[in-house]
Amino acid sequence: MALLGLRVSLDMVAAIGWPFVALVAGSVAAVILGSVALARRLGQDRAFGLLTGGSVAICGASAAMAIASVLPARDSAERDLSFTVITVTVMSTVAMIVYPMLAAGLGLDGHQTGLFLGATIHDVAQVVGAGYSVSEDTGDIATVVKLIRVTLLAPVVLIAALVLRRAAPAGAARPPLLPGFVLVFLLLAAANSAHLVPLPVTDAASTLSRALLVAAVAAVGMKTALARMAQVGAAAIAMLLVQTAALAALIAVPLLLGLV
Repeated sequence: MALLGLRVSLDMVAAIGWPFVALVAGSVAAVILGSVALARRLGQDRAFGLLTGGSVAICGASAAMAIASVLPARDSAERDLSFTVITVTVMSTVAMIVYPMLAAGLGLDGHQTGLFLGATIHDVAQVVGAGYSVSEDTGDIATVVKLIRVTLLAPVVLIAALVLRRAAPAGAARPPLLPGFVLVFLLLAAANSAHLVPLPVTDAASTLSRALLVAAVAAVGMKTALARMAQVGAAAIAMLLVQTAALAALIAVPLLLGLV
């Protein structure tokens, strides 16, 4: 996950425009905070709301595993992570097929479609697939927007760690203040923004990061017991559906109204 830092830079932000970047950041925050509040109403704890909300809002399985690294120890931790990774991956694949048709139905042009796809689909690979299925320009825009969302993973994990450390009972184990992968992510992103990293290195890092992510997801799958996942319940699936729909609405409405 740290290697994703080599795929982002400040140039991407400038290419998309600050108003839309602000919309993306606000939508990510709204989905995460709303998810934490909604979790209690659906019989889940706040950690589950943070885990699923961050996964939907930022970058799918990558975000789920990153956020899980700072959550307090819980009996249901592995079950919740497995459930989130599997469910969000399925939803992301469905979105890859459905969202381009939804964008066309809403009357979005190629540029707006790229913005919408990049800001709403969960995982990077599915964003790329959806964007380039429309056109090359749409795919380029969608990929850049998605990578901007990826940059929000570091501050979200850092803020979550700070909040959880303050909320931890006296004597309880606390999450690391700054997980190592977050620090490496930020350093690599800074180096890429300063154009210090050659293109062949960033390409190789991109390939390696995808391979490592696949390995991490496979490891989660090997530890997954379907019987335990069933204990999460239908309400948890409904929660991810609500999160996904909310994110899509938060992005689509301003685009349709011409506000960004």
